[in-house]
Amino acid sequence: MIDAHCHLDDERFARDLDAVIARAQEAGVTAILTAGVDVASSRAAVALAERYDAVYAVVGIHPHYAAAYDDNARAEIRALAAHRKVVGIGEIGLDFHYTDRAPRAMQERGLGAQLDLAEELGKSVVIHDRDAHAALRAILQSRRGKPRGILHCFSGDLAMAREAIALGYLISFAGNVTFKNAPRLQAIAAALPLDYIVIETDAPYLSPLRGRRNEPANVRHVATKIAELKRLEPATVAQTTTDNLERLFGFPAGK
Repeated sequence: MIDAHCHLDDERFARDLDAVIARAQEAGVTAILTAGVDVASSRAAVALAERYDAVYAVVGIHPHYAAAYDDNARAEIRALAAHRKVVGIGEIGLDFHYTDRAPRAMQERGLGAQLDLAEELGKSVVIHDRDAHAALRAILQSRRGKPRGILHCFSGDLAMAREAIALGYLISFAGNVTFKNAPRLQAIAAALPLDYIVIETDAPYLSPLRGRRNEPANVRHVATKIAELKRLEPATVAQTTTDNLERLFGFPAGK
């Protein structure tokens, strides 16, 4: 399996990260993608990718920090993206849930600029979308499927997922697909072709083990739930979602 999205630089991993990585590998996780949300965390993501063979990075400016996406930030993200273990630009996107983080117009400009950067560099993208479905759909549709990428921790509807797949995006399900109060999300996972699904933890958030810190080893619970919903073997979900990510990012897991 590959954990398609987490935040290993989070302070909740500061004391036991070696053990976290070891547990993930023992659980069958062959690669972990850790995501930056600003310049500092993007630097940290690259440093973690250098430290651990199984860790890869994506670098970018999250919509909460859209105000910080200036020429200096762009230059730094561009430089970090050249690292051999940086496989994409992310976590970028739109978040209209929190109205006090960054104005919507500023978020849209930051997203557009980073999509341009990804296309220039030939990188895929990892996109955050919270309560911004219509705006994001319009932006992605206007770009005719360039660049390709992942809609991380998917929260849209089935029509949006199918539109995104047609544009070259993969749909990523996180630990919340295992929650008892997530029948709509589970129905979407059941309906989509497995060849367009990937799995993630978004650790340390959205733990499938409620009340506990999430970590990459728990991506196996996401694989198991997807398998249950689609009436497949967990091993089939694990292998196919791994293959999907390897095709998107052009890297062999664990290499």
